[in-house]
Amino acid sequence: MNMKQKIVLSLIISVIVIGYGFMTPHPFFTVQAQEAAVEGKYASVNGLNMYYEIHGSGQPLILLHGGLGGIVEYSQLLQPLAQTRQVIAVELQGHGHTADIDRPMSYEQLADDVAALITELGFENVDVMGFSLGGGVALQTAIRHPEVLNKLVLVSTTYKREDMYAEFRTGMEAMTAESAAAMVDTPIYQFYSSVAPKLEDWPTLIGKLGEMLSQDYDWSADVASIKTPTLIVVGDSDMLHPAHAVELFGLLGGGVPGDFVGLPQSQLAVLPATSHFSILYRADLLLPVVVPFLDAPSAQ
Repeated sequence: MNMKQKIVLSLIISVIVIGYGFMTPHPFFTVQAQEAAVEGKYASVNGLNMYYEIHGSGQPLILLHGGLGGIVEYSQLLQPLAQTRQVIAVELQGHGHTADIDRPMSYEQLADDVAALITELGFENVDVMGFSLGGGVALQTAIRHPEVLNKLVLVSTTYKREDMYAEFRTGMEAMTAESAAAMVDTPIYQFYSSVAPKLEDWPTLIGKLGEMLSQDYDWSADVASIKTPTLIVVGDSDMLHPAHAVELFGLLGGGVPGDFVGLPQSQLAVLPATSHFSILYRADLLLPVVVPFLDAPSAQ
């Protein structure tokens, strides 16, 4: 790790600590309360013992968390969403309650895990909502397994790595097994250590995730073929410039004169005064956008 990467990693860790410190109640300290409210389950998919929770009833909605996070990231959204639908909140390979296994991490593999879970649970098709890493996994699920999806919600999601601000890319490149020790005083590690089946896998998670997130990708051609109705949500001060969310919207059929040609089946929302680390805690802005999109009849 060079000096620039060390500085950026330190800054990102500071932002995480400060950002989560202003949340009330602190989202990463509500784990025990959430676990007491619902009994988590495990499903065997692709050699992985994947943890998930089910809340509510109705049309199924899969929730996919961000990198190094877990279901707890949706602490302010999960119960409101579960009032009118069946929410299946998932923890991906090596995250939260789901132990790591001997294989690399990739968006494609994690998407295959999600599709396998959907099949394992007996659903014909579901809605999927993903944030950051989970948004990329949701996007790859739509690309690789469109038959299992009804609607898609992408929060703070990139379809090209270069769309991320340089500060985020540099921080991801600094994530190695050796740098894991620098993160043990963060709320993210406090959450991980409270639920992870094998604490010794923390450096492995950081290393695998860092390697995955450091790889260049551009899914433009694949995204343009997606037919699933999609809601794109981005903060105005997010991990990516809002202009890139507009580009994604365009690939999905948006950016047209709706009064003349009709509204596209995909939608775009830019949330004001919202950053990457705060967007999931803006329930006041997210729910009025996400819920109507999910509730509306699908044209498919």
